Amino acid sequence: MLNYVYVTETDTDRQSEAFEPDPAEMETIATVEAILFGADKPLSPGSISRIAALEGVRPVRRAIETLNSRYEEVGASFRVVQIAGGYQMQSLPEYSDVLGRLHSSRSDSRLSQAAMETLAIIAYRQPALRADVEAIRGVSCGEVIRGLMEKNLVRIVGRADEIGRPMLYGTTRRFLEVFGLNRLDDLPNAERLRQPMAQVAEDDAAPTEADVAQADAGEPAESQPALEGTWQSDRPTPAADQTA
Repeated sequence: MLNYVYVTETDTDRQSEAFEPDPAEMETIATVEAILFGADKPLSPGSISRIAALEGVRPVRRAIETLNSRYEEVGASFRVVQIAGGYQMQSLPEYSDVLGRLHSSRSDSRLSQAAMETLAIIAYRQPALRADVEAIRGVSCGEVIRGLMEKNLVRIVGRADEIGRPMLYGTTRRFLEVFGLNRLDDLPNAERLRQPMAQVAEDDAAPTEADVAQADAGEPAESQPALEGTWQSDRPTPAADQTA
């Protein structure tokens, strides 16, 4: 006696057919993936749309969302991330040690301690004067700043309205790319640490209610420590720092 097994279409099968991607959409996703894979720098949605001959940036963003979902499902070691206002394929942070060993021979991309300190000050204080940077570090930073400019991490963004019109320094788009940032507000503690030095000095110099009360009573106000990062007349001339 033969037993017949009847196979019926389930709801899951019908749902999978209903949500099957359109061939044109699949082609768009593959095209966007190929562009991102071959790019050596972040690309804006508009640039990707223009290269892929798409209508607008909405298909680009949908494709990137789909790609990241796929990468997460299969446990891929990379994602499409937003950096410096554009999109780029980037490995996950947990693989940084492995990739660091891979690129250990590329010493030209490494920064010295002096360069890292100078770059951090400019990033948080920009637009920053060279005198401000040197005041915080306590050493001359001319050669270090020049080296950062050669690496395209720092640039001249203007001149200050002061005697001599000294140059103001800020970071570049390359800085965002190197450190994996989309914008400067993504820096740790950016809101607190990026307060301009002039505003900090002004707030520090403002008299408190206790100072006013002491002045009215004829008592000398307590001496306040000098603001860190500002020049004092009795401060020695900064030593030369030639490390870049």
